[in-house]
Amino acid sequence: MLVYIVKRISMTILVLLLIAIFLSLLVHIVPGDPATRILGPRATPALIEKMRAAMDLDKPLYVQIGHFVWNLLHGSLGVDAVTGAPINKLVVTALPHTLILAVTSLSLAILIGIPMGVYSATHPNSLADRILAIVSISFTTIPSYVAGLFLLIIFAVELHVLPAMGIGKTNDLTDYVRHLILPSVALAITWIGYLGRLVRTSLLEVMNETYIRASRAAGLSEGLVRYRYALKNALIPTVAVLGVGLGSLMGGAVFVEIIFTRPGMGLLIYNAIQVRNYPLVRAGVLIVAVLFVLANFLADLIYTYLDPRIQLNKRQG
Repeated sequence: MLVYIVKRISMTILVLLLIAIFLSLLVHIVPGDPATRILGPRATPALIEKMRAAMDLDKPLYVQIGHFVWNLLHGSLGVDAVTGAPINKLVVTALPHTLILAVTSLSLAILIGIPMGVYSATHPNSLADRILAIVSISFTTIPSYVAGLFLLIIFAVELHVLPAMGIGKTNDLTDYVRHLILPSVALAITWIGYLGRLVRTSLLEVMNETYIRASRAAGLSEGLVRYRYALKNALIPTVAVLGVGLGSLMGGAVFVEIIFTRPGMGLLIYNAIQVRNYPLVRAGVLIVAVLFVLANFLADLIYTYLDPRIQLNKRQG
């Protein structure tokens, strides 16, 4: 297990390094000059060159990559090209709101999606199972930004029961939670449907396993067989996708935060893209990528720990 963890950490570091290099190349892939876009068409050549120098764009590509990686190793994400503020400070301000949104949405998906899947699996081919199947599939096909727009129109514009924009007062928990409800539901809807179908399929497969039939033959109660033995093993594949789920929620948060104007990483990156603020875009995308990779890494470790067969295969391999 220790050898596997070391290998996974090495691969994670390599992936993050490749992402950092790609982000350094990004400005050369996208057409247009960021310095000209930030300063506007009336900027003098001297100002444009000064802005390019501030963003390291006047240096060779390998020097730009080296500076970016070197700053990362020293804990610096660079300086905002527009405001001159340290990007670390901007990220520290925005990141907690995005993490709270993503974790809340994932928790909501787990709390609703897993019971839906369990109920469907324990009542196969019933009317409730068919209704839940329609609901799950419908939820899975709804993009988070579409769900966000509908929720915004219904509950904020028409019914006036929930706030439409912002995060509310950070020192008022009730107000903050009220502002969190609509975006978290919009972000969770797709994963509610996905987890519901995944748990149903996994649980039905486990219920047909030999050890489950043997448990029933031994006289154990149906509830004990279903919820202590079958469900425990059926949830193992779910753990594998939760890391991907958290990463996907981080990506979906970009659109949801724009719709609800939440001052998180999504809105920060979007505003930076609008003005071609290259250093801020690069740092913001890197932070989201790091969170995605780390979430998958942790999910993989948990999955390996929960399923002894994977550990055995790794030892044999």
